[in-house]
Amino acid sequence: MMSGLVGGGRMGVLWKLEPATAAKHRLYQRYLDAWWPILLQTSQKTGYSRPRVTLLDAFAGPGRYEDGEAGSPVFILDRLLHHHAVDRMNLSPQRVHLVFIEKDRARHDHLLAELRSRFGTLKDLPVRVEVRRGEAGRDSLPILDELGAWGHPILGIFDSWGSVNVPLDVMSRIARNKSSEVITTFGPNWFSRREELNADILDTVFGGRSFWTPAADELRPDERWRVWLQTFRDALRRAGFGYQLHFKLEPRTGQPLYLVFGTGSSKGLEAMKDAMWKVDDRDGESFRDPRNRGVEADGQLDIFQLAELSNPELLELVGQRLAIGPTTVEEIGNWLLTETARWMPKHALKAAREMVQSGSVSLASPGRLTSKSRVILSAPVRS
Repeated sequence: MMSGLVGGGRMGVLWKLEPATAAKHRLYQRYLDAWWPILLQTSQKTGYSRPRVTLLDAFAGPGRYEDGEAGSPVFILDRLLHHHAVDRMNLSPQRVHLVFIEKDRARHDHLLAELRSRFGTLKDLPVRVEVRRGEAGRDSLPILDELGAWGHPILGIFDSWGSVNVPLDVMSRIARNKSSEVITTFGPNWFSRREELNADILDTVFGGRSFWTPAADELRPDERWRVWLQTFRDALRRAGFGYQLHFKLEPRTGQPLYLVFGTGSSKGLEAMKDAMWKVDDRDGESFRDPRNRGVEADGQLDIFQLAELSNPELLELVGQRLAIGPTTVEEIGNWLLTETARWMPKHALKAAREMVQSGSVSLASPGRLTSKSRVILSAPVRS
C-alpha cells in the first residue's frame, strides 16, 4: 500500500505520510476491524470455525513512514493480533495468512526488519506472515497457489500509488473465488499520465483496448477521473465481482485518492460503507461519489438547494435515479447500496421525505410515505 512512485518520480525507502493516505489507512483499519471477525469468529453454539483466510497486500512498501507512522503491513498485523474479538477467532498459522509483496529490494528488506522489530520472530506468531519480494501483477497468483488460498476467502489489496498495472486476469481469478474481495487505488496523478503508460499494459488491466480507449479520449480534466473510475469499475464487473464501489477520497489538505472496491457480497458493501461513515469527516476527509457533480449552473437541480437537512450529494443522487423513472423508496435504497459510493438503504426514506416536502418529488398515489411508496420526480422548482 506504499508504492514509492508519485507523479512518475521515484522516492527513497521512506517518505512522508500524505493526508489522503492517512485517511485511506483509517478506512482500511475500520473495514478490517469488521472483516476479520465476520470471517474468523468461531460459533459459540456449534464450535464451528470458518476456513482459512488470506489477506494479500500486493504493494506493501517498507512498513513505516518518515515520521514513524506505521505502514499497512504493520497496522494490519497489529490490529488483527489485538482485535477485541481475537479470543473468538481461533487464530492459527494454518487458518490465517497475511501476504505482503514488495518489488523494491530496499523497501522489502526494511519491511521485513520492521515487522521483526515490532512483532519478534514471525514464525512464532499465531498467524502465517509471508513477506515476499516480487511484482504484484506477476507474482500474486503464484503465491496464492503456493499457499493453497483458493477455495477460501481472499482480500486482495492492490494499492499502488503511482500506477495501476495488475492484469484483469488476477482480478478475475479472485472474483471467482468464494467470499473474496479486492481494493484498488488510483494515485492522484494517474489520470493525467496516460501517455506514459504502454497501451499493451492498459489492455491487460482493463481487459482489452476497446474497453479503455473511450476514457483515454476524454478531454475534459474535470471528467477524466470519473470516466476512468467507471471504466475500471466496469472491468471489475466483467471480472466477476457482482458489486463494485468507486469513490474519491478527499482530504482536508493535499491531493485526493481514488478507490475501486469489488465484492460478491452485499454484506461486503455494507461493511465497506459502514467503515466510510466511521471515518468520514475526521480531520477533514470526505468520500465523494463520482456521480456527484454538485448543483448545476443552469438551475436544473435548484430544488436541492432548498433542502438543508440532508447531504446535497444524497439528494442529487436520488434525483438522478428518479430521472430514470419512478420507483419505490425501497428500490431507491437498494440502488443507493449497490450503485453509490457511500450511501445506505436507510438514507432513502429520509431523502424521499425531504424531497416530497420540498416539492421536487411526489407520491404516485395518496397516503403516507413508506418504504413501499412509489415516488416520481417532479418538474424542477426554481428558487
